[in-house]
Amino acid sequence: MESIWRKTVELPHFAELKGNAKTDVLIVGGGIAGILCAHFLQERGVDYMLVERDTIASSVTGNTTAKITAQHGLIYHKLLKNMGQERAKQYLDANQAAVRKYFSLCGGMDCDFEEKNNFVYSVDSREKIEREARALERLGIKPLLTRAGEIPVATAGAVGFAHQAQFHPLKFIRVIAEGLNIYEHTFVKGFLKNAAVTKNGRIAFKRLIFSTHFPIDNKHGLYFMKLYQHRSYVLALKNAKIPQGMYVDEKGTGLSFRGYGEYLLLGGGGHRTGKGGGAWQELRAFAGKAYPQAREVAHWAAQDCMSLDGIPYIGKYSQNTADCYVATGFNKWGMSSAMTAAMLLADMVTGKKNPYAQVFDPSRSMLHAQLLVNGVETLANFLIPSKRRCPHLGCVLKWNKAEHSWDCPCHGSRFAEDGRLLDNPANGGLPY
Repeated sequence: MESIWRKTVELPHFAELKGNAKTDVLIVGGGIAGILCAHFLQERGVDYMLVERDTIASSVTGNTTAKITAQHGLIYHKLLKNMGQERAKQYLDANQAAVRKYFSLCGGMDCDFEEKNNFVYSVDSREKIEREARALERLGIKPLLTRAGEIPVATAGAVGFAHQAQFHPLKFIRVIAEGLNIYEHTFVKGFLKNAAVTKNGRIAFKRLIFSTHFPIDNKHGLYFMKLYQHRSYVLALKNAKIPQGMYVDEKGTGLSFRGYGEYLLLGGGGHRTGKGGGAWQELRAFAGKAYPQAREVAHWAAQDCMSLDGIPYIGKYSQNTADCYVATGFNKWGMSSAMTAAMLLADMVTGKKNPYAQVFDPSRSMLHAQLLVNGVETLANFLIPSKRRCPHLGCVLKWNKAEHSWDCPCHGSRFAEDGRLLDNPANGGLPY
C-alpha cells in the first residue's frame, strides 16, 4: 500500500537530534502543517527547531488527495446558521488566503501545481446545493453551479469554487523543506515545563507548536473529547476518464474524483477509524462498473482528525498553556487548513495579530452533538472485555481487515500487526 505521491518522489533526509538542545520555538510533527510553520518562522528570522519521530511527511501528508480548496463540503450554510456572518466570512477569507498563498509559493516550483475548479455534489438533494450557493453569495463568492456531468455519478447538482488548485504534495514538501532546521527520528516521549524529553536528551523551548495531526498531550485542551478520526481510501486508475474539475460528495462517506497526469484518483469507502466500512472493495466495485477498461496502479488510505463543529483547532493549546499552540482537526481539508494554520501560528508566536484567530480558537464552545457521540463511543468501548487495548487512554482495539491493523474506535490510534505505531494520538507502540 503506497500512494502515487510516494511512488514518484524521494524526499530529503535529516539527521537525528543527539543530546540536549534549546530553541525559542519547538515544532513537534513533520507533516505539511509543521513544515509550513517552520518555513514561515525561518522567513521571519525566528529561532526554531522541528522534530519528527519518523521522517517528514511519512504519515498523513503522504496519503492526501492533495486538493487545495477553500470549499470544505457544504460548510458555509452551516457556518452562517450556527456562527453568523462575521465568523463565516473569517473562515472563508482565511482559507481563500491559504489558497492564494499556495499559488504564490508554487509559482515556478516543480510540484505539478494546477489551477482547477472545485465542486461539491449531492446525489439526492438539489435544495442542499442551492442553499449552499445562496450562502456563498451572501459571503461574496460567485458560486459555480453544474450537474457534474463529467463524473459517472447521478447527481442532483453541484456547487463549485473557481480558482482552486491541486498539486503533488511531496514534490512541494521536497522543495519547501530544503534548508529548514529539521531533525528526523527524534521521538518526543514526554514533556516537562518548557522542555521536551527525547530518547537522547531534552529540548528546552520558550514556545511549543503541536503539529502532530492528533495532539499527543492529554493533560490540557480535552482534545480526546473534541476529536475523532476518520479513514478514507483512494485508488489511482489508469485508462479512466479524468474530469477537468475536482469533485467530492457532500456526504462524508461518498466519492471523490480528481486527476493527476494520466491517472484518475478515486476516493471513498470511508468510515470512522475502528469501525467497518467499504474501503478499497467499495471503490473497486464502483470502478469496475464506471471504468471497465481502467487498471489500478496504486491504492492507499488516509486518516483525518474530525472536530466537533467542522472547524479546525488552531491557536493556543488551551487556556492554561500560554506558550503552547496547536494545529489539528482539519476535517479532510488538510492542504488549505495546514497553510491557514501555519500562517496563523507564525503570527501568534511572533506577537502579530491575525484577523482570523477567533474563528479557529481551540477553546471555543464544545457544545455540539458530536461531543455526545464521541462520549458514548468511548464509554461503550470501555465496557468491552479485552486485553488488547490502546496505550493512549485504554480503549479496546478493533481489527481492520482491509488494512491488517489494530485500530482504536475512540481516538483513532492505529497499530501494525507487530504492534508498531501507525497513527497517533498514542505516543508509542503496543507493549505486546
